[in-house]
Amino acid sequence: MLWAISRVAVPNFAALREKYLQAHLDFLRSQKKILVLSGGTTSDDGQEFTGSLLIINVGSRAEAQAFEAGDPFAQAGMFRDVQIRRMRKGQWNPEAADGA
Repeated sequence: MLWAISRVAVPNFAALREKYLQAHLDFLRSQKKILVLSGGTTSDDGQEFTGSLLIINVGSRAEAQAFEAGDPFAQAGMFRDVQIRRMRKGQWNPEAADGA
């Protein structure tokens, strides 16, 4: 089943990002079998990170929570709010993201 994980960055996210970025990217690569989509969210002008959105495919909320907790960004306290919600696959059009 799919789970959407929406996270809101702490105010000093940018200062922490560089320190934990490589570990975060390594973690995401290690989760390739369950990671459907991930990306940072930004301000409208794209200049400031505001958080992230991830879609994962796991069997339970507990597994989704464990995934989120295992991310080095989460372990470093880089998010002030985390929402984990089960979702249904409706439309699937990955080509629409080309060039984004």
